[in-house]
Amino acid sequence: MPPTPKKRLWPRVVGAFVAVFVVLGVASAVSDALRGDAGNGRSGTVGVTAAGAAPSSGPSRTSTAVPAGASARSSNTTPTVDPAAAKSQIAKSTHTRKPSAALAELAALRVKGRAPKTAYTRGQFGPAWTDDVTVAGGHNGCDTRNDILARDLTAITFKPGTRDCAVLTGTLHDPYTGKTIVFHRGIGSSDAVQIDHVVALSDAWQTGAQQLSAAQRQNFANDPLNLQAVDGPTNESKGAGDAATWLPPNKAYRCTYVTRQVEVKTKYHLWVTPAEHDAIARVLRTCGGTAAAATTPSITPATTRAMTPSPAASTTRAPLPAAPAQTAPLSAGCTPLSNGGHCYKLREFCAKRYRGTAGVSADGERMVCRDNNGWRWEPV
Repeated sequence: MPPTPKKRLWPRVVGAFVAVFVVLGVASAVSDALRGDAGNGRSGTVGVTAAGAAPSSGPSRTSTAVPAGASARSSNTTPTVDPAAAKSQIAKSTHTRKPSAALAELAALRVKGRAPKTAYTRGQFGPAWTDDVTVAGGHNGCDTRNDILARDLTAITFKPGTRDCAVLTGTLHDPYTGKTIVFHRGIGSSDAVQIDHVVALSDAWQTGAQQLSAAQRQNFANDPLNLQAVDGPTNESKGAGDAATWLPPNKAYRCTYVTRQVEVKTKYHLWVTPAEHDAIARVLRTCGGTAAAATTPSITPATTRAMTPSPAASTTRAPLPAAPAQTAPLSAGCTPLSNGGHCYKLREFCAKRYRGTAGVSADGERMVCRDNNGWRWEPV
C-alpha cells in the first residue's frame, strides 16, 4: 500500500492570516470614519445606513437616530430646521389673542353636543411626542415633550450627549397652580412636571377630530399652541375635562387658558358644547373688562332687528320664502352673532362686502362667507 500523502497546511494558514487582516482593516476604516464625523459635530453613520441606524444614547437635535418618544415611522430623522429657529417658532406659537378677539372666535365656533367616544385611543393621534410633524418645532431632531420643557422651564440644564435636547433639570413656574416646581429628569421624578394638552385629546375626538386626517391629528397632539408644561397632579385631576368641567385652580390664568382653547378649536375646526361655550364666555367677560368691547357692537344690530319688524312687515314677508335673494338678510328665526355677523341662508351667494365674515342661518347654524365655487355662505 502506498504511503498516505501528508495534508498541506500552508493554504489554511495563509487563508487565516488574510481573513484576520481583512477584518482589522475594515474595523480600522469604520473607526476612523466615526471619529471624523464626531469631530465635525455629526453622528457617525458611515457604513451603518444600509444595515440600520445605530442605537443612540439619547434624543439629539442633530443625530440621525430617532429621538426617544419620537415616531419610529418618520422618514426624515435628520433635522430639517435650525434648532435656534425652531425654539423661536415654538415660543411664538403660544401667543394668545386678546379676550375681545377670543370672544369673536368663540362666536364663530359651532355649538353642538359631543360625538360618541367610540374607537378613541391615544394612538389615533399618532406616536406620543413624535418629531414627525409640520407644526412649530417639527423635524428639529428633538421630541415634542423636551421641546415644551425647554420652552416652559427656566434655569434648565440638558442631559450630556443629547445636544441640548433632553432636559435634565429646570424650574417650572406652574401657571395652573401658581406654584414653583423643581424638575429633575429620572424615574419617579419626571412626572412632577407633565405636558398638558390644553384641549384634551379625548375632548377633541368627541368635538370634531374624528373628521381630521391622521396627519392633522398628529399635528394637533404635538402643536405647541395646545401644549403646556404644568404640575403633574393638577394635570391628572383635569383628565379630559373641558372648560365646563375643569378650569385651572389659579384664577389669574383662566383667561389665558380658555383663550388658548378657543384658538386651538378654531385652528383645527373643532366645535364646542353648549355648556363649554357658556363657561368660556363667562371667563372671557371677566378679563379686566376687555371683553365688554367685543359685545358692544352686537347691541346695535340686535336693537335694530327688534325694532324694524312690525305686524305689517311680517305679513308682507310671509309670501316671500321663494325669493331667498331678497329675504336672506332677514331670514326668520335667526339671530345676529356677537361679532356683528348677520343672518343668511346656507350656500347662498354672498356679496363682496361680506367675504370672510361670519353669520348664522335661519336654523341657527353658524357659517362664514368663503370662496367655494363662488363666494357662498358655508358652514363654519
